[in-house]
Amino acid sequence: MTKPPLTLYLAAPRGFCAGVDRAIKIVEMALEKWGAPVFVRHEIVHNKFVVDGLRDKGAVFVEELDDCPDDRPVIFSAHGVPKSVPATAAAREMVYVDATCPLVSKVHIEAQRHSDNGLQMIMIGHAGHPETVGTMGQLPDGEVLLVETVEDVAHVEVRDPEQLAFVTQTTLSVDDTADIVAALNARFPRIVGPHKEDICYATTNRQEAVKAMAPKCDAMLVVGAPNSSNSKRLVEVGERAGCTYAQLVQRATDIDWRSLDGISSVGITAGASAPEVLINEVIDAFRDRYDVTVEMVETAVENVEFKVPRVLREPA
Repeated sequence: MTKPPLTLYLAAPRGFCAGVDRAIKIVEMALEKWGAPVFVRHEIVHNKFVVDGLRDKGAVFVEELDDCPDDRPVIFSAHGVPKSVPATAAAREMVYVDATCPLVSKVHIEAQRHSDNGLQMIMIGHAGHPETVGTMGQLPDGEVLLVETVEDVAHVEVRDPEQLAFVTQTTLSVDDTADIVAALNARFPRIVGPHKEDICYATTNRQEAVKAMAPKCDAMLVVGAPNSSNSKRLVEVGERAGCTYAQLVQRATDIDWRSLDGISSVGITAGASAPEVLINEVIDAFRDRYDVTVEMVETAVENVEFKVPRVLREPA
């Protein structure tokens, strides 16, 4: 029986970004240097496949520092942590390694600098997301106010409308954030914005690739985790860009084949914490059912690399 023809559009860039790559490498190098177990506060990145793989190698994932013994190394996730976490680890004389993405650290430094200049911060982000919690935790309570929507901007109560600055979570939708920034500027004309865009290059690049790919596709699949902010944003961006069926799948077994019945083209991309092996798994699942032609939709080339902390480059 002949397989029906299908064009698979493959977004580029997709999948791992430099910050995720660095964070995973930090856990692997820590295990090599100190042996198992190495404790990791929160999922190192939001991807079950990656976390399970590191757990198999000897990483122990916990939610809080209280769950870690004093005598084993602990790693802080790529999303960043409140200032109180490394302070507590230092007070307990723990060995700790901070795997916070350097682009998230940039936002932390920016927030601190504005605060030192007497400005109250507004953060555009998602309540409860580890990155938002970490960034807001860089400053004392009340110094960072969270807004999630344009509507929130209208109701936020500030100390002094003349003394404000804003930062953003790095994994948001570029378009959504632009609307919120416009609302902030309209309500608080003196508000100070980031020196350089807070939304990271990888988030922006993956969204641009989806915008270019979506109009060509009958359906679009985003390989990523349900707790991954940047992956969920890719689904939304795809829908807005003209692909009416856009779904998030953790891996090939999650694909709803009945919903794809009769289609002739599918776009595939992946969030910044999804490994290429899962993308290939999805492509192989389509090859099993269709006569597949793969076309690349490339909108940027990434060659960013972040160094791991010095403590991991030094001999044990």
